[in-house]
Amino acid sequence: MKIDLVTIFPAMVRSALAEGIVSRAAGRGVLDIRVHDLREHTTDRHRVVDDVPFGGGPGMVLKPEPLFKAVAAIRAERGQPGAVILTTPDGLRFDHGHAERLSGLAHIVLLCGRYEGVDDRVRQALATEELSIGDYVLSGGELPALVIVDAVARLIPGVVGDEASVARDSFARGTLDFPQFTRPAVFEGLEVPPVLLSGHHAAIATWRRREALARTLDRRPDLLNDAQLDEDDRRLLQDLLAQRAKE
Repeated sequence: MKIDLVTIFPAMVRSALAEGIVSRAAGRGVLDIRVHDLREHTTDRHRVVDDVPFGGGPGMVLKPEPLFKAVAAIRAERGQPGAVILTTPDGLRFDHGHAERLSGLAHIVLLCGRYEGVDDRVRQALATEELSIGDYVLSGGELPALVIVDAVARLIPGVVGDEASVARDSFARGTLDFPQFTRPAVFEGLEVPPVLLSGHHAAIATWRRREALARTLDRRPDLLNDAQLDEDDRRLLQDLLAQRAKE
């Protein structure tokens, strides 16, 4: 998969991409990631990428010309991307569904916003979609772009060593994950649930499913509306609801 990121802080992005599974996947050729300095697509000697907003107001706005030139250069060198994504607080909320969809594309471009935002003509005629990672404002789109890259990349075959672990991740089935434990079996008086030490694989699987449902019910009950629950899951969920009704 080809991934291109356009930013005014390429060193920030490159340093984050130099570690972890994304870096290892790039080293093996599973991912082809390139970071582009937006300032290289300016035409003035000061390499200005922003300007004051028409109509007045505080802050600066990213100019359209450098972003259009940057994407044109990417298209010329790397081919037509399947998506040109603008990271912005008012975009659609990025979730596992978006990550799955994007992981199926051969090439994506991420435009990192800055300042008070970008000229709206970038939204109208350049970006194919706009994504947000949450209801808050960051100083720029680099961190959201990196979040998107990480979430998308780990769904691509060959990026994560144990692909089965990806299938069991939180949100993969529409629920949160179950609690995890490791050695020692007792730590500062806190014990690992006995079922995990029993060696009874069926009992462990049932416990984990029940705990995942319980955690989802406590923390994100909204997820259960669209969760991929089988008959056993639904039975466990009904048992949990009945138990809590009695409490």
